Amino acid sequence: MSEETKSLNFIEQIVEEDLANGMDKNKLRFRFPPEPNGYLHIGHAASICLNFGLGERYNAPVNLRFDDTNPAKEEQEYVDAIKKDIEWLGFKWDQELYSSDYFQQLYDWTVELIKKRKAYVDEQSSEEIRIQKGTPTSAGTNSPYRNRSVEENLDLFEKMKKGDFEEGSIVLRAKIDMAHNNMHMRDPILYRVLKKAHHRTGTNWCIFPMYDWTHGESDYIEQVSHSICTLEFKSHRELYDWYLDQVVSSDTLRPKQREFARRNLSYTVMSKRKLLQLVENKIVTGWDDPRMPTISGLRRRGYTPESIVNFSKMSGISKRDNVTDVALLEHSIKDHLNQITPRVMAVLDPVKVVITNYPEGKEEFLDAGYNDYAEGFGSRNVPFSREIYIEKEDFREEANKKFFRLKLGKEVRLKNAYIIKAESCTKDENGNVTEIQCTYDEDSLSGSGSEASQRKVKGTLHWVSAKHAVEAEVRVYDRLFNDEAPDGHKDKEFMEFLNPDSLEVITAYIEPSLKTAKIGDRFQFQRKGYFCIDNDSSDGKLVFNRTVPLRDSWAKEEKK
Repeated sequence: MSEETKSLNFIEQIVEEDLANGMDKNKLRFRFPPEPNGYLHIGHAASICLNFGLGERYNAPVNLRFDDTNPAKEEQEYVDAIKKDIEWLGFKWDQELYSSDYFQQLYDWTVELIKKRKAYVDEQSSEEIRIQKGTPTSAGTNSPYRNRSVEENLDLFEKMKKGDFEEGSIVLRAKIDMAHNNMHMRDPILYRVLKKAHHRTGTNWCIFPMYDWTHGESDYIEQVSHSICTLEFKSHRELYDWYLDQVVSSDTLRPKQREFARRNLSYTVMSKRKLLQLVENKIVTGWDDPRMPTISGLRRRGYTPESIVNFSKMSGISKRDNVTDVALLEHSIKDHLNQITPRVMAVLDPVKVVITNYPEGKEEFLDAGYNDYAEGFGSRNVPFSREIYIEKEDFREEANKKFFRLKLGKEVRLKNAYIIKAESCTKDENGNVTEIQCTYDEDSLSGSGSEASQRKVKGTLHWVSAKHAVEAEVRVYDRLFNDEAPDGHKDKEFMEFLNPDSLEVITAYIEPSLKTAKIGDRFQFQRKGYFCIDNDSSDGKLVFNRTVPLRDSWAKEEKK
């Protein structure tokens, strides 16, 4: 095996083997087939990156096909959101297709199955069918309707199509083998009655094909060479192939289904049904709430498409189910934002500092770089005055030797500014510090070249001039769940593990250079984390979302 082959994931190796065995490279075609019943999440990003990545690797087309066979749960809103997410991630599809495009062809093929005595109409209830199917260790029993005549089945199926039956009263089943060791092969349902308007076909149809019947046949119609599914469909592969056997002709390409493990993330639920519960129960503000694992939620929180694609690459493609630590996702965005964001100053929990020996009424504008770690950001002027804000946690009246921030009688440097020394403080009736009185070393201005500016002090604090500060709403987001596997408990519901501190809304003071920032702009608030401007911002009111803190506070919690 060559070094290049060793570096391939196992799906790429399958494609390479097929090409080595004579498959025409020009016949390679892949697809990403979401059901439009919710917004895409970080788990779908793995499939998107895999399928479109295969397309890029082999210069092959990739279809975007919506498997829209259930009008009870599917909406145009979801179609639009899915397309937006894929484009935002940087991928382009060859054709936009819908399984509903093939409803007539699927129906015609189904009629042929009935004529070949490979399908029949069943009037048992869903519970009767479930019991009649048997168990994985015991064979099922034949339906009492299994041996209906071809004529009767055709007549009943036509009546189903016309809407003569109520939902749940009747189905069409494939006739395979009720004693098969694979439960999916025990006369699976092909069609059911659903009298709901479809987002594309309206009320033209009141019978809808099941996913297993639709999926493989859609792949065949589109001449998809490799149908890449998640691992739960591995047991469906035999049925996928049986269905293809009924329609594939010798002169056409036969799709091949292969499976990989879905992406699971710690401290997260990935089920669209459960995510919908969060939306409907107003636990979150919508599918794009920045606490949601949806791609739209991550985008609004400040994640970049590059960070999500890179996360997918780092996580890799696996044959076995596993859980990826959410810290890897957070590392991915921190690593990217570190390279592309300007550094600015914002105080999230302010306390006032008065520099008593700084002249009243004086103000100066200090030159400060935007990013010390990357080129091309330039600098801005930061106003400085007699009164400033610092973080409350950055001051203590007394502290041990390991506390390198401001304490009475000791010095710290203000970032890009002067060295100050805490002399005294004022408290309210509850003992809370409301103001700190300091003095400054006039000759210690950063970058001035003076001897005092070279003086070393152990602590450096960010700050904002009180006179020039701009108020902003800051939404400090945290993980939505406080359990590593919120939906992995048999005796508890995932809702029981909601983190009550997943969102804190505060008023912060930011430096005035941010006044002109636009929705979507990203910044590092020095020493506090990465933030972006939310859609809710308007003229005169900036709203920031915390994307991720600089340090992982959860790692400390887990060690306790």
